[in-house]
Order: sequence, then C-alpha cells, then structure tokens
Amino acid sequence: MTTNPRFKKSLLAALAVIPLAALLAGCAGAAGGDDVVKIGVVGASDPYWEVYTEAAAAEGITVEIIDFSQYPQPNPALTAGELDLNQFQTIAYLADYNVSSSEDLAVVGATAIYPLALYSSEYGSVEEIQQGDTVAVPNDPANMARGLLVLQSAGLITLTDGGSIASSLDDIDASASRVKVTALEASLTANSLPDLAGAIINNDFAEKAGLKFSDAIAQDDPADPASLPYVNVFAARAEDKDNATFTKLVEIYQNTKSVQDGVLEVSGQTAVMLTTSVTDLEESLATVEAETRAQK
Repeated sequence: MTTNPRFKKSLLAALAVIPLAALLAGCAGAAGGDDVVKIGVVGASDPYWEVYTEAAAAEGITVEIIDFSQYPQPNPALTAGELDLNQFQTIAYLADYNVSSSEDLAVVGATAIYPLALYSSEYGSVEEIQQGDTVAVPNDPANMARGLLVLQSAGLITLTDGGSIASSLDDIDASASRVKVTALEASLTANSLPDLAGAIINNDFAEKAGLKFSDAIAQDDPADPASLPYVNVFAARAEDKDNATFTKLVEIYQNTKSVQDGVLEVSGQTAVMLTTSVTDLEESLATVEAETRAQK
C-alpha cells in the first residue's frame, strides 16, 4: 500500500509536547449530553488509566474507563451507544470492523504504536524452531496479517502474495514454509504458548501473562513508516468525530507526561508515542478500508 510520507515526520515528532488547548467553556462530557465520557479499553487495570482519568478531571472532564476482556467487544459497544469512545485498536483493526459490519466508526486521535512480537516458551531463538512445528497468530484479520508478516520476516513462512495488510492463512505457501500456522483468539495466544512452538502475542496480553517484552524472539519495527495502519487510535461514532471534548481527551493523553510514562512502562519501553495528525489517520483508514473491501 502507499504510505503517507507525513507519517515519517509524525514519528520523528512523536514525543514533542504540544500545548493543550484552552479550557473548554462548559465541557459537556459525552456527545449525548451525559456528564461522564465512557471510554472502552482492553486492559483497564493498567495503572496509567487511573492517571489519565485524574488528568482529565483536572481539565473538568469526568471519564469512566470501561474494561473489556477481548478485542471483538469494544467496537460493537461503541456502535450501540454504550460507549462514547474506545481506545484499544489499530487503524487496520478499525478498518476491518467498519468494512465487515458496514459501520463508519471514525478516528479521533493517535496514541501509540507497539511492536507485534513472537514469543516461545520452548525455544530461545527463531533458528531453533523445528520444521513442522506449529506457531499461532491472532485470529482477527488485522492482527493475523501483521503476525504473518512477522513470521515471514523471521524466515518461518512464505506468503504467496509476498505479504500484505490483507494476508491470511490461505496465503501461506506450505511447501516453502518451515512451520504450520494456526489462528487463535488474541486473548488465548499467551495461555496456549506451552502447547506451541511459538505464538504472536499482542502487547496487551503479553503483559498480562507476565511475559517480558525483551524475551520476544522476533518482532516488527513500529518506527517503520509502512507501519501507519498499525497506529493505535481513539475511535468514536462518525457523528462525534469532531466533538471538542473528545479532541481534548486525546490531547490530554498525548501531552500528559505521567500518562505517557505509564504507557511506556506497561509496554516495557517498546511503545512509540505518537501525535500523528487526524488527517493522516483518516487518510490511512480510508486506504485500508478500500484495500479490505477489495479483498472481501
């Protein structure tokens, strides 16, 4: 896919501090008039969320963090109006949800990009993995494709189409691959590790399983400009994408040092914190949605 060159500049400026906008007069909270902004996340126990809600309160915005255990849950909850925002997914994941469900959830702002890594409890390196071993990837299309690209770059599989944001298990050239690949729900990959040669495990679940990020035996490069579709974002319903309170909440996340430090700590210092422009995010979302439709 064609990557917007402005993303490279955004990465270089990722840690730059941008002054917060002036306090909003009569901040209303949720778009529907509720005084509380409900934000759905996967991993509400991460300490930085408490820091974030305190920082929002200091700006006159009451935030309630709603926890979900699995990735498929927060988007339908947002669509149904049970949430005002969610923050758990990449642009690629959001694009797949919008296309698959005929919805139009929108990006409101960037948070960070994380490496996607391969872990093993049996082997200490990719080179030790044996011919015919089984490796797991997450079963949602966005993380599956990204996971397959990690396995290919590590020399474990070959993808017949060379690899893309839409790659699936069907694109694996079995005769040219060292391992077999199975797909599991993302929250199950870490717990299944003892039964596998390795597994692609998202940061959310690696940390919860007590894995050390430094123990990963392969990963992609979050600073690569081609990684724009894997930027994590705040998402809202389309009619709320320009809501001033929601924009303010993105700025609080991006510009509160204690929040940023907390995200970095939970990620084992692997996250790249971003202030990528909403325009760039929207352009990437539109591109990935178009590519996803073409694959359906």
